[in-house]
Amino acid sequence: MTKELLLGNAAIGRGLIENGCHVVTSYPGTPSSEILPAVVKFKKQLDLNIYTEWSINEKVAFEVALGACYTGKRSAVIMKQVGLNVAADPLMSSAYTGVPGGFLVISADDPGPHSSQTEQDTRFFAMFAKVPVFDPSSPQEAKDMVGEAFELSEKYETPVIIRPAIRVCHAFQTVDVKEPRIIERAPKFKKNPQRWAATPRYRLILHKELNAKLKKIAEEFENSENLNYAINMNGKGKLGIIAGGVCYSHVCDIMALLGKKFPVLKIGTPYPFPEKIIDDFLGHYETVIVIEETDSVIEYQIRDKSNIKGRQDGTIPDAGELSPEVLYDLLVPIFKNYTTIKTTTTSKENIFAKALEDHKPPVRKPILCPGCSHRSSFYAIKKAFPKGIYPSDIGCYTLGIEQRAVDTVLDMGASINIATGLYHSYNQDKIEQPIISTIGDSTFLHSGLPSLADAVYTDARYIIVVLDNSITAMTGMQPTADSAVLADGTKGKRVSIEESILGLGIKFYRQVDPYNINEMIKLLKEAWEFNRREDGGMAVIHAMHPCVIFSKAYTKRSGVEFKITEECEGCRRCITTFGCPALYYSKEENKVRTDMMLCIECGVCRQICPQNEGKDFNG
Repeated sequence: MTKELLLGNAAIGRGLIENGCHVVTSYPGTPSSEILPAVVKFKKQLDLNIYTEWSINEKVAFEVALGACYTGKRSAVIMKQVGLNVAADPLMSSAYTGVPGGFLVISADDPGPHSSQTEQDTRFFAMFAKVPVFDPSSPQEAKDMVGEAFELSEKYETPVIIRPAIRVCHAFQTVDVKEPRIIERAPKFKKNPQRWAATPRYRLILHKELNAKLKKIAEEFENSENLNYAINMNGKGKLGIIAGGVCYSHVCDIMALLGKKFPVLKIGTPYPFPEKIIDDFLGHYETVIVIEETDSVIEYQIRDKSNIKGRQDGTIPDAGELSPEVLYDLLVPIFKNYTTIKTTTTSKENIFAKALEDHKPPVRKPILCPGCSHRSSFYAIKKAFPKGIYPSDIGCYTLGIEQRAVDTVLDMGASINIATGLYHSYNQDKIEQPIISTIGDSTFLHSGLPSLADAVYTDARYIIVVLDNSITAMTGMQPTADSAVLADGTKGKRVSIEESILGLGIKFYRQVDPYNINEMIKLLKEAWEFNRREDGGMAVIHAMHPCVIFSKAYTKRSGVEFKITEECEGCRRCITTFGCPALYYSKEENKVRTDMMLCIECGVCRQICPQNEGKDFNG
């Protein structure tokens, strides 16, 4: 055994490698995105035969890994917490049918939220689906839990969820690294229709079997000294703490900082609930504070809440991340009621808040990168339809809200369905309303295809702009199916977005480089005319330009001759309506200037300038 400094997600990936996982699938999403690349990295370093896949969406990823598990192979599927919504259907059913090989569902939560639509808590999903869940408090524990979860999964033939939160996923820790365990298993699918293709009658039987499994698993959790345990216990007292996940680590850090020790019960398996351990702990203390994020999963399951304080009574905030600086200000006043602490709760003495303040970067609102083609697309959309309605989706392009070209963002693929609903609502009253839906290339393949099929089927009439930058940019540059590049860098077969769109019966399909704003405005207006024709229908514009970061445009200049001349009148349209961060206004000169450290010389801003109105620069 050696030690290595690893990101939490890399530690989880290493755990999969070390515990003989054969198949790993995922759909990228922060904070889970680095786990699969870590698996790929380690499998290449160690020359291991492991199948890895960036799937089209989370449901696909779940079912591919589950199918492999049906043959007896150890499998894992990785996603973020909102991705589990997409995979909810197979999760529920797989809990009933069970799994013959070890099967892990790694769902990373995002308290805050930092980059998600919701703060939803995967531990509730585990309770809903009746699936055991492990809640790690550190990268090392997350890695260790992978092995324990595989063993539990195989022993009881059940899926097991591992739920690392963002501060576990994105923390660095020196962890123990072991040689990988090689598990030789020839695939063998044992036919059993009453299990794998069960009718409702047999599903009832499977449900009863599942409930029996959970009782046995709960007994194991009650007796586990690695997963659920207490520290600093010394007879009975006035104050105790129950903590789960990364909150346990934060509580320990705060106590160490203050030089105080309070009894803490760590819960690493919030479901099935280890009632006996918790009941025993509660009996030792007059007051017990429950500290967990994101929701009150542990607190809800405690039957006798007479001496409990937590989220439900307002002692702990019911939203937002319980980061160290937040917990410090919450706990110090409570601790002062039970012991002497030589500190106040002012921000000056909150060492965690002070550390953040000392290293706080300049505040900057989220904005699209210099040269991003999405900015050009949004400008063209606003120019063509200033009174349009703009449903959009999940991706970098959500930042089109800064150009006032994004009106709705709900979930993956919803832009098209929302637009369909908007169209039918206006059409019901015979109102012609331009609706321009925007969706990214990866998101379109994720869940846009069935949405577009529905729009065609119901004869909706609006414009979809597929914002194609050739990569899944927001989550870390993962390849899309349209790129034909697989997770490990090898070549796959291309799933053409163009052919997929045409295959759904779209008659108006046009491609454009959004750097050519005039051409894109022209196509948008043509698309609107097609929408309104008697023989018209849905219109799709495929705005294609590679991501400037992925294509190395920051370091490789485009070669466009570019200069802001003295003729600039300082009107600032290029800043206020286009918003490229490489442009700034000089008050002294009353002119716009360019920060050449940021500018990639795309030349698009020339088309925005009123003095160049009507000129065609051909992108």
